Amino acid sequence: MPELPEVETTRRGLAPHLEGHRVDSVKVRQRQLRWVVEKGLEKCIVGAKILRLERRAKYLLVHTERGCAIWHLGMSGSLRLVGAEVPPEKHDHIDWALDSGLILRYRDPRRFGALLWTESDPTSHQLLAHLGPEPLSDNFSGDYLFAVSRGRRQSVKTLIMDGRIVVGVGNIYASESLFLAGIRPDRIAGTISRARYQRLADAIRQVLARAIEQGGTTLRDFIGGDGQPGYFAQELNVYGRTGLPCPRCGRPVRDMVLGQRNTFFCRNCQR
Repeated sequence: MPELPEVETTRRGLAPHLEGHRVDSVKVRQRQLRWVVEKGLEKCIVGAKILRLERRAKYLLVHTERGCAIWHLGMSGSLRLVGAEVPPEKHDHIDWALDSGLILRYRDPRRFGALLWTESDPTSHQLLAHLGPEPLSDNFSGDYLFAVSRGRRQSVKTLIMDGRIVVGVGNIYASESLFLAGIRPDRIAGTISRARYQRLADAIRQVLARAIEQGGTTLRDFIGGDGQPGYFAQELNVYGRTGLPCPRCGRPVRDMVLGQRNTFFCRNCQR
């Protein structure tokens, strides 16, 4: 599933080719995505100038002079730019034809993604209004995590994976961040000190920033390519490494299930 770094990489790859251009036409071949694509959406978008691309959590926000399109890539979705001569394939559900001659094409084999439209502030949309702060923003800190964790009996891993607490810390990034911070993933969130939460906040920032950087350096061509960014798999310390030596102490990496998700950690390095 595309996570925050992959969506941010998508935004960075597409922005130079979309911003400042107009949408000449919209073709929706499949409306039955996670939520039905409204039939009036085409009229809202056609002729509109794209002002800027932003990201909120795992949502891509395409701001136009008329309103904002909200994309979610779901489990298997991708956006790429192709020439007008490139025929759509089976899972290519939506095309935006741009005045540059390129087509923004949405592919989604599993159809768990979505395309929505709003003429209001997109951050107040019902899908985005409840979200926590961005982990790379000034609103996220160790002090913030310490404050929201007080009295909570859940594990620290499930806390930081809760999008109402902080967005974008998916399963891989949670395991890797907790390893860097030296915190066991099953520690009760409300028992962790302010200082340790500061280390965790710093680790989350480091892991996500590195994932975005690697996505950028391994980025496949968004024009004519498959539109898929490079995933953060090159420097994993514990995720998916059960039984392999910990890169710090050499002892075997362990795994457990927390919140119905596989979790990886070092029993020696994480307390």
